[in-house]
Amino acid sequence: MKINMEHGSGGKATSDLISNIFAKHFNNEILNRMEDAAVVPGFGRIAVTTDSFVVTPLFFRGGDIGHLAVCGTVNDLLMGGAVPKYLTCGFIIEEGADMEALDRIAASMAATAKKAVVTIVAGDTKVIEGKGGIYINTAGVGFVPDGVNLDCSSCRAGDVVLVSGNLGDHHAAILSERLSIENKIASDCAPLCEMVGRLMNSGVNLRAMRDVTRGGLATVLNEFAKSSGCMIELEEEKIPVSEDVKGFCGFLGLDPLYMGNEGKMLLVTAPEDAPRALEVMKNSEFGENAAIIGCVKKGDSAVTMRTAIGGVRMVDILYGEGLPRIC
Repeated sequence: MKINMEHGSGGKATSDLISNIFAKHFNNEILNRMEDAAVVPGFGRIAVTTDSFVVTPLFFRGGDIGHLAVCGTVNDLLMGGAVPKYLTCGFIIEEGADMEALDRIAASMAATAKKAVVTIVAGDTKVIEGKGGIYINTAGVGFVPDGVNLDCSSCRAGDVVLVSGNLGDHHAAILSERLSIENKIASDCAPLCEMVGRLMNSGVNLRAMRDVTRGGLATVLNEFAKSSGCMIELEEEKIPVSEDVKGFCGFLGLDPLYMGNEGKMLLVTAPEDAPRALEVMKNSEFGENAAIIGCVKKGDSAVTMRTAIGGVRMVDILYGEGLPRIC
């Protein structure tokens, strides 16, 4: 069965769509009230984020747009030191979209929300003219514990830079699907709840965290350097990239430093705490390839990299479009 304009009319077809797909998968006592606004318990400082997801294709090796929407929103909250609690989701569905595909996406969102221990408490559905596309807008709310203040401007000379795993997997997986290139590369799309929770409870002196999404590692590190007024120096040989992605990049002329990820985080920590932070990351889900990749130094707000052959390369932000509709 396909989506048609009647499903966006607000009448019986809309009610059936909500009941048969969204209410079925997102079933919980808050959402089941079907009120105009969800009233939920809370306390203290909150973190709020919003994002929209337009990835093409909708389904890819390692994930789908629903899984991606929950992971992306949850990870944004985590990077601010928050404990994610609630999500909203708005679906914009083009006429002609496949109902079975929509059901799969909703089921994937529900399963990922359960894994991330968050509750989808509100939603909206709009149907528009089009060619069968599906887009998702989310908002997320989390609670920030007292005493937690993570800020990329807090980086200081001597600090250590870590990344939680291999770079470029999501970008390469999406591009492989679009170009019909056969390989085993799967998206790294994942909620980083366990890793961040363990880091927050480890006693490690955390300066800043950021998920490495569009623009890649290079762009995020330049934001850190600019905000903190420091120089960041990377070691090329220490940056983790899988052999499959290296080969893919070599074939297409891509640079992993500028490739998007959906399940990797960047961490800056005090130097004395770096070994402990690395141990925690490596022993957490999705962190087996975590690595120390550089350090913060006094100097201009810039990022440099010591190359494998002993040279020094300036690492600037991403210029141009990159790969569109990656998330």
